[in-house]
Amino acid sequence: MPKKTCELIIESCNDYVIAVKGNQPKLHSHIQRIAALRKPTSRIVEIEKTRDRLTTRTVEVFHELKGIDPKWIGVNSLIRVERVGIRKGKKYHEIVCYISSLLGTAKEFAIGIRGHWGIENRLHWVKDVVFKEDISTIRMGNAPANLSITRAIALNIIRRNSYASITIAHRFLSHDIDKLIALVE
Repeated sequence: MPKKTCELIIESCNDYVIAVKGNQPKLHSHIQRIAALRKPTSRIVEIEKTRDRLTTRTVEVFHELKGIDPKWIGVNSLIRVERVGIRKGKKYHEIVCYISSLLGTAKEFAIGIRGHWGIENRLHWVKDVVFKEDISTIRMGNAPANLSITRAIALNIIRRNSYASITIAHRFLSHDIDKLIALVE
């Protein structure tokens, strides 16, 4: 996300939490350097065990902003999230860095970041994988937006009718118009 976007967000009296990825290598390495050399303002460690996954998530917040390019308007916090665990029998280790205009605690940022991933997993992942939105060849006019909205409506209808699996519901309902109509009656 460009620095100009941060400026526009702040000018509109809003706040941001933005992931810092490889496209901002100086900022990313600066956050990593601060995390290695400084004690965080706040820190939380969470351990989560679900089905085939065991994850230890460490969230650290730093308010030491020396060395941050002043063009990053509104930065008040640097956040480092480290995820270590086992997924389907394989070990993994991820580090994601964020900048934020908010002055929050590690617990507050952990809740917000997890909430965002919940949206990502419950909506975007389903639309990409189950409804194959990313491989759609429809690119002209309003059609991509209209189809995205239609997929979101379908997903909400399926969830509202308490299907345990979106994939199973998709297969079960795809070829039966009477079952589909019964869901919205």
